Amino acid sequence: MAAHSIRHPMRAGRDVDMTQGSIIKHLILFAFPLFIGNIFQQLYNTVDTWIVGNYVSNAAFSAVGTVGPIINMLIGFFMGLSSGAGVVISQYYGAKKYDRVQDTVHTSIVLTLIMGIVFTAIGIAMTPTMLHFMNTPDDVMPESTTYLVIYFSGVIGLMLYNMGAGILRAVGDSRRPFYFLVASALINTALDLLFVLAFQMGVAGVALATVIAQGISAVLVCITLLRTDTCIRLSLKKLRIHTEMLKKIFRVGIPAAIQMAVTSFSNVFVQSYINYFGTDCMAGWTAYAKIDQLVMLPMQSLALASTTFVGQNLGQNQSARARKGADTALLLAVLSTIVVMVPIICFSRGLTAFFNSKPEVVEYGSMFLRYISPFYVLCCVNQIYSGALRGAGNSRAPMIIMLCSFVVFRQIYLFVVARFISNTIIPIAMGYPAGWFVCSAATFLYYKHTSLLENRLVDDSVSNT
Repeated sequence: MAAHSIRHPMRAGRDVDMTQGSIIKHLILFAFPLFIGNIFQQLYNTVDTWIVGNYVSNAAFSAVGTVGPIINMLIGFFMGLSSGAGVVISQYYGAKKYDRVQDTVHTSIVLTLIMGIVFTAIGIAMTPTMLHFMNTPDDVMPESTTYLVIYFSGVIGLMLYNMGAGILRAVGDSRRPFYFLVASALINTALDLLFVLAFQMGVAGVALATVIAQGISAVLVCITLLRTDTCIRLSLKKLRIHTEMLKKIFRVGIPAAIQMAVTSFSNVFVQSYINYFGTDCMAGWTAYAKIDQLVMLPMQSLALASTTFVGQNLGQNQSARARKGADTALLLAVLSTIVVMVPIICFSRGLTAFFNSKPEVVEYGSMFLRYISPFYVLCCVNQIYSGALRGAGNSRAPMIIMLCSFVVFRQIYLFVVARFISNTIIPIAMGYPAGWFVCSAATFLYYKHTSLLENRLVDDSVSNT
């Protein structure tokens, strides 16, 4: 066999066939490095907010911490679209149709490059308008603008990493994306300290550090795809869009993209309710949001494991095994979330003070943690079962359910509470748990009464390679 030939993936060592063997072992071995890797990914913005909160200013801390909804609106759209590529790859990989895997890989990378250029332009152009939509205070506006413009200027690095990592995870490899995240997070931390403490660059320094670190992670994942000898090998000569694969990616990815983008857009308005209470409340919410992201990581990691597991098993028509995998992932998600949640409630003040020690900020942040944290278990249901449905190729139902819950219901809740019940911060903040409850109940009912196989993307007429 020639040196450049694609090797059978079952002999590749790092790829994992989830269609046989212990279900719980597959889920844990896939989710654990993903969980640890996601912790390091959260370090990007967490380190940024910690450094500016302790070494720059309270306004800068609020600026870096509250631009998340704007970033997530564009990045969420892309992440949803890239999830479509992962589902297509995992199903064809499970069905052992490796030529189709190749077509999807190259289509995905070309799509990422095109969207990277488009999103850079859109992100920079929309920054002032979105900051005004959020009722960003005047003292926070300059730092928020600086951070977002620099961030979106280098956003293609984040997009390439996430698409490449999604390709690797679709074939069961969650370890190498973890290694790359560790490396880039460490680089980000070192550059943060250099740019802020040594060069006194403030918010611009933490934004630049993040962009450079994301670019390095993109280079690492691209090199891996170029050098692998499995069915996900990337060849520059083969880069083109395969129309059939693009349609399958869009079938799963577009609903997920719309759901994530619109949900993030609605959070811009949610943030405006928070911003109404002033800079200290914004800073307290920023600290809460950093911790919130960590609590969500176990269930999100297991949801991605569920997506890959279901995708591969439906590629082999193993619907019962796919469902058992999703149910097992839900049990693991609930248990791990409780383990993480309890100490966060107990040490809420200390955790908030880690990000910002101003007494007023600590009071707000710890209050958010105590009131909202007990409801995280609700999220496990919608995260795991939505991941399973996407793995089956059905992202339309999760999209509709989540948009109705997180956008329509939550906005109605906030409007009614703020204007007719109590214009105080806790009833408004409880809009998040209320949305989680509605979403989980609807997702559970839909999942239990639907067939996974009917959404399978694999074309049985395509011959194996």
